Amino acid sequence: MPCIARFLSIFGVFDFERANTIREHKVSRVKSELVALQETLYTSRNPTRMWLHTSRRDWVNNALKICASSRTVKRSIEVGPGAGGYLPLLSGLSEQVIAADIEQEYLEYALDIASDLKNVQCTTDDITRSSLPAGAFDLVLCTEVIEHIADSPSALAGLRRLLSPGGRLVLSTPQRYSPLEICSKVAFLPGVIELVRLIYREPIIPTGHINLLTEKELKLQLDNAGLVILEQFKCGLYLPVVAEAMGRVGLKIEQWLEEKLRDSRLDWLLWTQCYVLKAKDADA
Repeated sequence: MPCIARFLSIFGVFDFERANTIREHKVSRVKSELVALQETLYTSRNPTRMWLHTSRRDWVNNALKICASSRTVKRSIEVGPGAGGYLPLLSGLSEQVIAADIEQEYLEYALDIASDLKNVQCTTDDITRSSLPAGAFDLVLCTEVIEHIADSPSALAGLRRLLSPGGRLVLSTPQRYSPLEICSKVAFLPGVIELVRLIYREPIIPTGHINLLTEKELKLQLDNAGLVILEQFKCGLYLPVVAEAMGRVGLKIEQWLEEKLRDSRLDWLLWTQCYVLKAKDADA
């Protein structure tokens, strides 16, 4: 199709350069919206929306600190830094930090953050076929990333490959059948998304979650990738209507139910599954 379009542009039938400029502008706008969205999540006006993200963030921050306290972290890496919220902490926990992403828009944003962090470097890399050195990182962070990657087994194998002997991987991803993910499929339908944006009055764009995994599916992939679970945790409960209409009272209800559901047979209702992992062949 690109070849046909360029051929037609020669005869003035199709303005290839203008179409390409429009496409690039659209892609840039969408990516800018993604960055704006990630900035909003932790400061949302909606108590439930903010809690869903800050509770995961707080667990990840604590897991990183514990991992770093048990060993010297010379090099760490965040795969998929998004808006760069974890980079300042990683900078303080390790001698050198790499922020790696396949999306240039996110890397440009991370570069702005890294300008104040002298030990942070940014690089373009695809974790499913990484060109970064194997066994080079004592601490690897990958949070809310693999659900955006169709080939998650290759991504997990890539994360395992980066781990140094005794290194730790902190990983999180949504649960496939959690109410938030199910409701998102409805919320992003044409006509419905406008109503959702009106209710929240904040950036709301499709999640891009193309590869949601159940706990069972993820654990099988982790095992196949050569990773062992050291710690696991589930957090975040979204109740439709309660979250939107009941404010802080609704949040208290969701938090109470979250505690009841955690470690029960119904914990698949919680939004996020979080893990601390090591390589199978690691000594410690």
